[in-house]
Amino acid sequence: MNTLFKDVFGVFKFTEELYAGIRKVLVPPKAYSWQTFIYLSVFSWVLSYFAIGYIKDIIAFFGWLFLIAGTSWYTTEDPLRVPGTFMPVGAVITGFLVSVFAFGSQKDVITPITIVFWPTISALITAIPEFIEGNDTDAKARIPKPEDRQRIIILVASSMLLSCWIQFYFLMDNWLRQYPSLQADTFRRSTFVVRTVEPVKIPQNGVIILEKLQPIVVEQIAQRPWSEVEKWLLDAKQRVGTLGREVIQMNLAKYEEKELWRVEPRVANTKSGYILDLLSIWIGPSSNPRGYYLKKSCRIEPVAATNNSGNKITVAEIECDRLNKFIPGSPPPQQ
Repeated sequence: MNTLFKDVFGVFKFTEELYAGIRKVLVPPKAYSWQTFIYLSVFSWVLSYFAIGYIKDIIAFFGWLFLIAGTSWYTTEDPLRVPGTFMPVGAVITGFLVSVFAFGSQKDVITPITIVFWPTISALITAIPEFIEGNDTDAKARIPKPEDRQRIIILVASSMLLSCWIQFYFLMDNWLRQYPSLQADTFRRSTFVVRTVEPVKIPQNGVIILEKLQPIVVEQIAQRPWSEVEKWLLDAKQRVGTLGREVIQMNLAKYEEKELWRVEPRVANTKSGYILDLLSIWIGPSSNPRGYYLKKSCRIEPVAATNNSGNKITVAEIECDRLNKFIPGSPPPQQ
């Protein structure tokens, strides 16, 4: 029975201590405290939810200021340092809030520029108190000691370097999204780009160009009178170039690299007809000085047919390769 009473009193004591801890965090010891700023922030956001127009933005603006002030105050009362530096963890949290407040938006709260400026802003928040001496009621500016200046410069410079590398990551990511054909290239000679995934064997945009172009060319040649087809082939450079530009604008409109693809034909005579090579040529940056191109070959031959009047005529028959060939180097000269 005594054990039961001890357990019951132990539970009540634990609950009481838990309540006291929560009360200490939630109830401000005085009006001027970090909890007051947090509550003002929550109150401002609730009001901004019901407001409209520029009043909504003004209230939300002050809500952010209260949140930043309260968080900064709370995390600097008993600061926990980032390992290996004198930067408080609170400065990192406050820096994130400041970066979101300055560079975020209602649509995207966290944007690339928010992440880029985060380390630098955190370092500046850490450095600012080093230039102030005194207490809350009597503070004045001062110049840090020489040894303090050195560590401030190292911290801020290191954080700015980290921001530069983060920006470089977002820049490369944007390039690879806008110019996906670069993924088919090699980065073995690069001193700062390391490939972490299996390289793309063939640039897919080059393949798309040829796959969309082929049925259009086939439609203009198949079962047409042989004399018309020969005239078409004589003017193939202009015809295929025009069709290629239309295909590129239609299928690669969302990519910036659409300006770096060019379509050209190559026509060669054979014993029984012609070979028409459709080339999608990459004119963008490449580790190969001569670039590369993709080729789809089509064989065009004359065959006998009967027209609607029952007369024998010669028409063209065209058959294209199923696969595209990826060829490093410059395309062959036009005949």
